[in-house]
Amino acid sequence: MTRIVLVAGTYQPNHCGVAHYTHHLRQALHQHQVESVVLTTCEAANKVQEPSVFGVVPDWTLRSLLPLVRAIHQTNANLLHMQHAAGTYQFERAIFLLPLLLRLTGWRSPIVSTIHEYGWWEWQPQWCPAPVLESLKAWGQNQGWWDREDGFLLTQSDAIVTTNRNATQVIHARLPQLRDRLHEIPIGANIGVASIDRAAAQRQVRQVCGWSEKAVIITFFGFLHPVKGLETLLPAFQQVATMHPQARLLLVGGVESLALPDQQAKQYWQKLTEAIAQLNLQNQVYRTGYVDDCTASQYLSGSDIGVLPFNHGVTLKSGSLLAMMAHGLPVIATRSHPPDPDLDEMLIPQVAPRDVDELAMELNRLLKDSSLREQLGTAGTAFSQKFSWAAIASAHTRIYQTLFKSR
Repeated sequence: MTRIVLVAGTYQPNHCGVAHYTHHLRQALHQHQVESVVLTTCEAANKVQEPSVFGVVPDWTLRSLLPLVRAIHQTNANLLHMQHAAGTYQFERAIFLLPLLLRLTGWRSPIVSTIHEYGWWEWQPQWCPAPVLESLKAWGQNQGWWDREDGFLLTQSDAIVTTNRNATQVIHARLPQLRDRLHEIPIGANIGVASIDRAAAQRQVRQVCGWSEKAVIITFFGFLHPVKGLETLLPAFQQVATMHPQARLLLVGGVESLALPDQQAKQYWQKLTEAIAQLNLQNQVYRTGYVDDCTASQYLSGSDIGVLPFNHGVTLKSGSLLAMMAHGLPVIATRSHPPDPDLDEMLIPQVAPRDVDELAMELNRLLKDSSLREQLGTAGTAFSQKFSWAAIASAHTRIYQTLFKSR
C-alpha cells in the first residue's frame, strides 16, 4: 500500500472547506490503496482526535519549519502532498520554504502541492522598496527558482494540482516552464447523497420546519458568512414571498468556522436573526445551524430550488454548488468575475452579485416554471457526476504513480 503524508494548514473538516476537501480526498484515496497521515497544528489535531492526524507544530511561523521537516522525515512516507490555501496557514509565508528545506535535508520522495487559490496575494513588506522587491520577484520567477506569490512551493514541487480554471491560467501565465507539472482536478461535492426517498425527504423537511406540505422550499447550503450574500438573499426572498405565499427559505449550515470563530459567529447569527425579524420573515425562514452530512443531504433532498448568492460570485470551487446539483436541485447562483467558463447559463442561471431585484426575478421565474426546474435539476445531476470523489482519487493516484515511475 502506498503511504503519503499530507500537510494541512488546519485539519478541522467541520470548520474549514479545505480541510473538508482533504478529509473526502483521504477517504477516496483509501479505496485506491493509498494510506495517508496528516500533519497539522497541535490545536487542530487535539480537536479532531483522529489516530492518523498528528499535531506537530504550534503555528505556521518560521520557528515551526524545522519541527515540521523532522516530522515529515519521520513518517517514512512515499510522497508528500501539501494542501495550500493562505488562510489555513494563518497567512504565514514561512510554509513556502518547506519544499526547499526538505530537499536540503535529504528528502528524495516526490512532492505534490494542491493550490486551492492563487493569483491574489503577494508578499509586500514595508521594509523593502517596492521597485527592488518587484525586480527580485520577476527575476526569480523568470529563472523558475521561485514564484512571486508562493515562493518555492510551486517551483520545488514535482507536481502541482489546481482545483479551478482561474488558478491554472494564472500559473500558466506566470510560470510557463512548469506547464508539464500542472494538473487541474476540480473539487467534488462537499457531502454525499443520502439514501432517502425524495418524497419522504420532502415530508420530513416540511415537518421539521413547521411548514405545510404545499410549501416550495428555496435552500441555501454552506457556512452562513457575510461573504455568502445572505444580506442580498433575505430581501430578495421577501419580494418573492409576496408573489408566492407558499415559498419558504431554508438556510442549511452553521456559522462558526476558522474564518468566523466564536464570538464573531454569534454576532453574525444575531445579525441574521434581526434581519429576518425586520423583514417580517420569521415564519418563512428556517435556519438549521450546523448539521452533519447525512442530515444536510436530507434537507437538500427535500428542497425544490437551490440558491448561492455569493458576493464574489460562484465557481466550480464551490462544493456546495456541486452538492446541490448532485441532489437534483436547480440552482441559481451569482456570476463570478471573470465568469467561470465551465458554468453555462443553460445549466446554472446566474445573476449579478448583490442585486436584490435580479435575484428575486430569477427566483420568481423558477417558482413559476416547474418544467424548467426539472430540466435544470436533471442537467445538474448529470453534470455533477463528472466530479465524483472516485474520479478525483483516480486522477490523484495516476499523478502519484507517474512520479514514482520517474524516480
